[in-house]
Amino acid sequence: KARNGRRARPRTDGRRRFMTTETRSTPAAAKTTTKSGNITAIASGKGGVGKTWLSITLAHALTKAKAKTLLFDGDLGLANLDIQLGLMPEQDLGSVIGGKLTLNQAVLNHDAYGFDIIAGLSGSGGLVNITANRLKMLGDDLKSLAAGYDQVLIDLGAGVEQTVQNLTRSAGQVIVVVTDEPTSLTDAYAFIKVTQTEIPEMGFQVVANIVNSMREGERTYNTLLKACEAFLKISPPLLGIIRRDAKVPEAIRSQTAILTRSPNSEAACDVEKIAKKLLISGI
Repeated sequence: KARNGRRARPRTDGRRRFMTTETRSTPAAAKTTTKSGNITAIASGKGGVGKTWLSITLAHALTKAKAKTLLFDGDLGLANLDIQLGLMPEQDLGSVIGGKLTLNQAVLNHDAYGFDIIAGLSGSGGLVNITANRLKMLGDDLKSLAAGYDQVLIDLGAGVEQTVQNLTRSAGQVIVVVTDEPTSLTDAYAFIKVTQTEIPEMGFQVVANIVNSMREGERTYNTLLKACEAFLKISPPLLGIIRRDAKVPEAIRSQTAILTRSPNSEAACDVEKIAKKLLISGI
């Protein structure tokens, strides 16, 4: 079952849109290959910057660009991908952590948008105390699963907690989402600083979200860039700017992707540019 009348139906390839242990099969490549270069973690120093919305919209944009995409809900404290998508998944990450399912068996396909999803344990906070060893196993499983996809996106929890850092290790690169709010900028800098210390090889890119203009987005990015260059001696590039758009909260309230509800809106076009840039860069 799904919210807003959306239902899951069996796929013709032997999988179900809401997977069961009997029907989900591992892609052949994933049995012998691990891959992290195509895994991108989407992070923010603080909540409320549009990170989950960007994760969903970017996954949709990549799929529309013909990239096979998996979206993983890595917010172990307050998972809400399924809420924004209007879904009620039969399987989620809680079943995986509890040993009832493999990660592979928790994959579901979004009928309307075309990308695959691994949902978190929505609204419970029950996974926030997962052990570091179990998180490492989860990350290894995700890297194996990534071999069957062109792009894998992890919607991380906000902040710099150890659970966030442990899951970040699964990724090949991180997109850091910021707004022009001072707290967003300082917390984003803190995330980059902690992550660089713990994972020195990690690469970062920045998305300025909910800004009033492209110029304001560039100013927001430059504020963060100057701090990174002065104190961390790194220069994370600007991946994209997403303009403030009244169509975004409308889409969120309706639990409908903006590329479906308002495909010609400024924010939708901005995210499609980011998706194209990711694909061109080979990330």
